Amino acid sequence: MIPTSINADMTIIQPDKKVALCSDHAGYELKAAIIAYLNNRGIGTDDFGTESSESCDYPDFAHPCAQAIESGRDYPGIAMCGTGNGIAMTLNKHQGIRAALCWTTELARLARAHNDANVLVLPARFIDTESALAIVDTFLSTPFDGGRHIRRVEKIAVKQ
Repeated sequence: MIPTSINADMTIIQPDKKVALCSDHAGYELKAAIIAYLNNRGIGTDDFGTESSESCDYPDFAHPCAQAIESGRDYPGIAMCGTGNGIAMTLNKHQGIRAALCWTTELARLARAHNDANVLVLPARFIDTESALAIVDTFLSTPFDGGRHIRRVEKIAVKQ
């Protein structure tokens, strides 16, 4: 399904969906800033936790976030933990998730354009809020190129 734009600069946002977000304690403050940023732009969000900077386990929040995206309830997703690695690994255990760890706008653009990534993962301890918001904007405004990339994306999921 090709996403429908709700505004000119957010091409993958769908009017009937919310952006799913999750984080662990290391990503809590960045997640709160991203939620405020998106909400201020009129983009709905669905927060799967955590709700504080108290130590917690990222899989407890990543799995429900991934399930909401896989079920079609939410689309796309944004997740963060300290390095981004743990939460990305957890999200990518789900067959319908293509989570991409991005620390620059160019990586975010390529993750969307070439890999049709449906979850942006941010390394919260390694980027500042301003950079993160620029990466979010790039991720949400970049369409999937399709073409030669379609066959590659179709080969990602493990066939049973």
